[in-house]
Amino acid sequence: MPQVTQDAVMAALATVQEPELGGDLVTRQMVKGLTIDGTSVAFTIELTTPACPLKDEIESRVRTALTPIGVESIDLTWGSMVRRASPRTAEQLLPGVKNVIAVASGKGGVGKSTVAVNLAVALANDGATVGLLDADITGPNVPLMLGLEGQPGKSENEKILPLERHGVKAISIQFFVPAGQPIIWRGPLVGGAIQQFLRDVEWGELDYLVIDLPPGTSDAQLTLAQAVPISGAVLVTTPQEVALLDVEKALAMFKRMSVPVIGLVENMTALICPHCGEPIELFGRGGGERFAREHGLEYLGGIPLDVTVRQGGDVGVPAVAQREPGPAAQALTHLARIVAARMSVRAATGGGQPLLTVS
Repeated sequence: MPQVTQDAVMAALATVQEPELGGDLVTRQMVKGLTIDGTSVAFTIELTTPACPLKDEIESRVRTALTPIGVESIDLTWGSMVRRASPRTAEQLLPGVKNVIAVASGKGGVGKSTVAVNLAVALANDGATVGLLDADITGPNVPLMLGLEGQPGKSENEKILPLERHGVKAISIQFFVPAGQPIIWRGPLVGGAIQQFLRDVEWGELDYLVIDLPPGTSDAQLTLAQAVPISGAVLVTTPQEVALLDVEKALAMFKRMSVPVIGLVENMTALICPHCGEPIELFGRGGGERFAREHGLEYLGGIPLDVTVRQGGDVGVPAVAQREPGPAAQALTHLARIVAARMSVRAATGGGQPLLTVS
């Protein structure tokens, strides 16, 4: 049996390609802390996001590469170092935030906030540091969906401390107004509140800040795009034409503001009949996938109608945080990992690889 050496192990790992970013593990300096004991090896692979959707594929490739050189036991540990997808600018707001992800729909009632909340919690479940900014100033729902109550405190430097649950730091105007009180503000006040949440909240070091935008294309979106470099936007729609009409406007808005679009997710794709198991397409079929194809967007998948999503949202336990996740939770977790992977690709290419192709 040939002796297993460090040079032999590194040479074998140099044949393993990173399936998302391209290039091999060694050239990309992803192999850390290699130790060898006879025919046993141990090392860490440092991913560009803890929410990497391709861990199993990478591990399979590693084992395939190391077995022929005599390695009999592999102790593989996963690490991560999230990189910044957008270039940092001087005097930038949110200096500790690596990636800002906007969730938008154009139309209300399509489950945008549900997607934003579950996206944030799913990223945190995978080990990322995550914040969630409720930018829907006149219709804030994030506190209810996360199960958060109370008023934020202040840090030593007089900044607002976000509340935290399910591993996510969150801020919302709802924390500062009495329950049931409407927020009847003109556009400049809405923009000012978002500016304050960006400037005066102690977000700390975050891998991802998810921003739940309000419906439409107005002051909130403009304020956000002008205040911080948005790493990417996730568009949310339902299959029916009226929702697609409005998401097309949101897409045009992001294009005009030079905001990269990660892709489109179709919510409420179908309800699975509890009796026969057949899908019931309450809102039509395939509208989101067709829209994505026609507009050069990546289709990020469909999220089925699932009663556990509504139940969890009403009591502050998002679908992805429930003990027995249903099909919608599985789809939302997959969505979070795809979004994280696309952010990693953009970071690896210096923000230069387009996420959106609009003809």
